[in-house]
Order: sequence, then structure tokens, then C-alpha cells
Amino acid sequence: MVKITKEAALEYHQHSRPGKIEVIPTKPYSTQTDLSLAYSPGVAYPCLEIQETPDNVYKYTNKGNLVAVISNGTAVLGLGNIGAMSGKPVMEGKGLLFKIYGGVDVFDIEIDETDPEKFCEAVEKIAPTFGGINLEDIKAPECFYIEERLKRTLNIPVMHDDQHGTAIISAAGLKNALEVAGKDIAEVKLVVNGAGAAAISCTKLYMALGLKRENILMLDSRGVITSDRENLTPQKALFATDRRDVHTLEEAVCGSDVFVGLSKGNVLTKEMVQSMNANPIVFALANPVPEISYEDALEARKDIIMSTGRSDYPNQINNVIGFPYIFRGALDVHARAINEEMKIAAVHAIADLAKQPVPDVVNEVYHVNDLSFGANYFIPKPVDPRLITEVSAAVARAAMESGVARTPIADFEVYKQNLRQLLGQETKLTRTIHATAARHPQRVVFAEGGHQNMMKAAIQAKQEGICQPILLGNPDRLNRVANRLKLDLTGIEIIDMRADKEQGRRATYAKHLAEKRARQGFNFVEAYDKMYERNYFGMAMVEHGDADAFITGLYTRYSDTINTAKEIVGIRPEYNHFAAVHILNSKRGTYYISDTLINRHPNTEALVDIAKLTHEAVTFFNDEPVAAMVSFSNFGTDTGGSPESVHDAISIVQEKYPDWAIDGEMQVNFAFNRELRDEKYPFTRLKGKDVNTLIFPNLSSANTSYKMLQHLSPETEVIGPIQIGLNKPIHFTDSEASVRDIVNITAVAVIDAYVGKLKQKK
Repeated sequence: MVKITKEAALEYHQHSRPGKIEVIPTKPYSTQTDLSLAYSPGVAYPCLEIQETPDNVYKYTNKGNLVAVISNGTAVLGLGNIGAMSGKPVMEGKGLLFKIYGGVDVFDIEIDETDPEKFCEAVEKIAPTFGGINLEDIKAPECFYIEERLKRTLNIPVMHDDQHGTAIISAAGLKNALEVAGKDIAEVKLVVNGAGAAAISCTKLYMALGLKRENILMLDSRGVITSDRENLTPQKALFATDRRDVHTLEEAVCGSDVFVGLSKGNVLTKEMVQSMNANPIVFALANPVPEISYEDALEARKDIIMSTGRSDYPNQINNVIGFPYIFRGALDVHARAINEEMKIAAVHAIADLAKQPVPDVVNEVYHVNDLSFGANYFIPKPVDPRLITEVSAAVARAAMESGVARTPIADFEVYKQNLRQLLGQETKLTRTIHATAARHPQRVVFAEGGHQNMMKAAIQAKQEGICQPILLGNPDRLNRVANRLKLDLTGIEIIDMRADKEQGRRATYAKHLAEKRARQGFNFVEAYDKMYERNYFGMAMVEHGDADAFITGLYTRYSDTINTAKEIVGIRPEYNHFAAVHILNSKRGTYYISDTLINRHPNTEALVDIAKLTHEAVTFFNDEPVAAMVSFSNFGTDTGGSPESVHDAISIVQEKYPDWAIDGEMQVNFAFNRELRDEKYPFTRLKGKDVNTLIFPNLSSANTSYKMLQHLSPETEVIGPIQIGLNKPIHFTDSEASVRDIVNITAVAVIDAYVGKLKQKK
């Protein structure tokens, strides 16, 4: 676990600009017209529409995506009653988590008021601004009254996350832990150490799942809460036991099945754990120091099923698994409340998700390859990208079924797609590419079959129905890799090039290559030796029709792969060059960048080929190319070097294709700024058009530009490189390619192969 120092934390909060969140516009604001629409006089029209129909506020404002995180600072984390202003960093942090995990906007509101009545009055006054209210860090017992009153007086979702967030996540964990332990919730004996807001809410939710009240022992700082104790709060009285034989934690834990700690560190001993029943379940949730350390708990009992509130141990109970998605689902149906049905739906959705195969992105973040349902993994990790779709959809559905939704969701699959797009997990273009490939799956050879990312990508592509994968490599080694990664290679063909004598493919491929390249110095012996290399063999499979497409690039250098592709499949006869395009899906739109990989210093002839191939590629993706050929000059202002080559290339392309929306050479700022370009260069073919295609003068500028854009805008999705101009679907990745990157390229390769077959039939 990374040690967080005071100095590092303070620097983080003050660096660049103070705080962690900001407000940014969502509409254009650069012109006077924009400002007149945003404010006076245009703003009057939505005001009147809302006055006439109040629910129109969800249509014309951000209310439907805005949550207030509200606190009075009386119970801030483990710091206690530090006051409203001192708690503001925590509320800002909560706002950050809402945004990055759920796409929910937040205003943090710190109210300097400890009187529950006055606090509620303040919240009620500002409630019309928000679509939901997240109460935070308010001490018990006042928090119970505050939440109950606000739920009663307001018609938007209200949730005290300290109570219900922990309850929902721990309930999902308990449900699954009991399944791992083979125990029935109706029969188990539970000990809850702590009787604050979280403990009360957790225990209530466990009862809603089937836990029996008579099987519960709850403790506060004075010991076991018994019914004969005086001055019990109503919340504690609910869980007071009639037993008189237990008073201490040691006595309570003995013979129990489940321990849930919401108290303080190091109060549960090894001896206490050893006194529990078989397969004991221990949720030591005090943070940062659990009631018992993970190491001590495992040393005490080998059969223990353990959870903590810490990220450096398995099965972390982390509220971020719940609240962004619970509010997301509630907001998306304009719910009037977050009710018990919605909480229970979240519990089941979270619990069920832990039983599904773990996405590769989760394994990568935690540097593991073997997360699977069991004692060490029964709660989804906070970074699991499926939480937003599964939990939000379950909550939204429960809101509809329980009657608190104002705006029902008609199609939940479309809703889930929109959520994935909201957080940049996928785009409409990606979905279209995958769906198209799945309609026409092809045989795809994966060169580096033993690389874990390529193996995972091949399996995922098969599962999605995108292709019929073929892995190149030694079967024994590939199966060992698969077993280590807990991957299933069933139904995936493996070809060992070095044991191919029976098939005779290597000799056939070598003979064909030697004949095809005889004038380039190839002979059979040399060609036969080259077929021991995965790129030669795999591309030859595609060339001979034994496969439809080929994916490579994780191990080999681009230059070597490019030369191999030229030798085996060759460049399309109507071109003398081939190229590569990267697609960038950004908030501003989809952009096509060329040539990002192949041609280092293209001359005029090469730039013409690149322009034609790029136009064809953009059209291939059902987009209309609006292309700018860029350089450091504008329309002949500089001569010589790359500007001259681009200038000459654009002249040739425009003469040959007078209907194409392509122009240059021009600087990038003129390519992107339509108004600036049209005003200064009114003669351009691109007048009135927004550029979506950039053709660069050399490899260095193209490659640098797309990578810079990718890293400056992490939310931008990049697909590529996509090869254009080869005779066959041969596609390259790079050494940094993720599983998702490879699957995306595979989908493109499948479509490429299918379209190629259609052209041949014609």
C-alpha cells in the first residue's frame, strides 16, 4: 500500500489550482448569440416552460444530473466533529468520485448548523436546485432524524451514504460470503461491533435479506446492548437482546458465524476468531486500522472468509462501489426517492456481478490474472467498468417497479449503451464496428498467441462472436499460459508452425513466396526458413485463403512487419504505397488521422496515395470525409520541403477528384477553426464544413499528434492503427496495445475481410 504523507496530500490539494472539482460549461459560449441564448433574453423561454410544467426543469436544466453532497462536518471520516468548513475537502472528494465513476455532477454544500431542525430547513430551501441529495458525515443520532425528515418532505432522492452506502456494499458482500461458506442467512449468528449510523443501517439491511433478529448481538462502547439497559436510543433498542449471558465482545463472538466491525481498530483478537464457528466470516471495516489485521485473521483461522475497508487487501467494502451508480439510476428515471426496493436491487446487482468473469481492465489495475468468485473475491473491485451498467440499471428498474420513477426507461439495453458511452467505455462507432463484425465473423490469425493480451483478446473476440480465432504457437506452452491465466481455449484452433510437416503448409507457402518474389532474390530454401517466423506464416495463411485476416505487432518492430506484409500479400495494384489511420473518438467528435505508422517521409506521389486511401477508409466507416492536408504553411505561404509536397499533392487530388471535400496545405488551427478558415481563406473547398480527417506531411508529425491528443484527453478513445492499401486484411498493433485495443482492431480486420470478399464476388 502506498504511504500517503501529509506533504503529498497537501500538495495534491493545492497544486495547479486549489481543490479537486470545477464547473465547466456544456453549451457553446464563444459568440454573442451563444451568450444571448444562455442568458438574457433567451433564458426566459425555458423559465416560462418550467413555470407552466414543473417537470420541464429536467428537460431544460442540469437538475437531472446534479447531486448535492451536504454535510455539517460533525462526523468527518475518523476525524470526528471538525466543523463544516474543515470537512469541505471530503465533500469535494465525494463530488470527484461521483463524477469519475457515475458521470454525476455535484455541488458540495457545507452547512454550519448542528441543530437538526435548522439543518433540515436549510436543505429544504435549496433542494429545488438538485436532482438528488447525498447526506455525508453527519453524526448519530441526529443523522437518523435528518434523513427521515428530508425523505418525507422532499420529492427527490435523499440518502445518507454513511448509513446506506456501507450497508448496501457490505450486504452484497455478506450475501456472497455466506454462499462461499455454504451457510444460510436465516440460520447464522451475527455479531455487530459498533452501534452508530452505519452499523444500524447495515444490520437492518441484513435483516431485509433474511437474517433473523434473534440471531443478532450488537455492541457499543459499553458492551453488548441488552434490553434491560436504560436510556437506549430507538435505533439501539431495535437490536437489544434479551440474553443475559453475554456482555463482552469475547463472549458475543464465541460460537458466532459472522462478525461485522464498524468500530475501532484492534479490538478483535486471534483467540476470539478461533472461537467462531467453522468457515467464519469476518468483516473488519474500521479504517484505516481494522478490528483485526488481515494477517492476524488468516493466521488465526485458515478457513476464514475475510473483508476489510482497505484497498490493499481482498474484498474491500468500499462505498464507491455503490453510491455513484445508485444515484445514477435514480437520477435517470427522475426518481422521487431512493427506497428500500432500490437498495435491495443494488445489493443483488453488486453481488451477482462478483460471480461473472472479471474484465481484463480490473486484472490489469490490480496486477493479477486470476480473480474469480471465492473466498478471496466476492465483492467487485471499484474499478470494474460494469458497475455503472448493472447497478444503475437495477436501481432504475426497481424505481420504476416501486412507483417512484417520473420518467421510465423504455429500452434497458440502449440505456446501458448510453451509460458506457457516458463514461467513455465505448462509443457509437465502436458498438457499430463490433456489431457489424459479429454479423459476419471471419477466421482471424493471432500471431503472438502466447502473449497474454493477445490470448485474452482472441478469447474475448470469440465470446463476442466477432471471429473464429487461430492462435500461432506451441500448444503445450499456450495451454500452460491459459491455465496460469485461468482462460478457456476450448474451440480455439492452435497451429504450431514448427510441427507442420503433416499439413505441409509451410512448404506450400514457401514455394508460392519463392515463385512470387523470384525477381527480388527469393529462393525456396530462404522462403522455407522464413516460414518458421510467425508473421511470414500467418500472413501466408491469409494469402492462401487458410484464414481471412491476421493480427500482429506485440513483439515485432513495425519496420520488419511492414516489409513482411509487402513481401507476402503486397500492396493493392492501384497504389504504390499503403498507410495507416488512427481513429480518435473525442467529445468534439470522431477524427481520422493519417499516416500514423508506415511512410516516414512521403513524397508527393506517396501523399496522393495516402489521401486517396484515407478518403476510402473514412468512407469505409460510413462517414463523410472532410479532409485537411496539414503542414506548417497555409496555401503556398512557404515553399520547399513538406509544404511543397503537400501543396503539389493537393493539386493532383483536387484535379482528379473535384467533388471531394479536401484542401490544404494548411496549419492545424485553420483545419479545426471553421470560422477562422472561412474568413481568411474563403476560396477553400472546405468552406462551411467541419474537418474530420487530417492528413499529415510525414510520419513524425502524424504519430506525435495522435499520441499527444490521446494523452492530453484521456477520455478520447483511440482505434488503430488501421492498415489501408494492402491486398489482404493484415493489421498491426503495438507493444502497448491493451486487450480492448486488440479486440477493436480484430473487429476492423473482420469487416475488412468481409468487405474484401464481397468485392471479389462482384
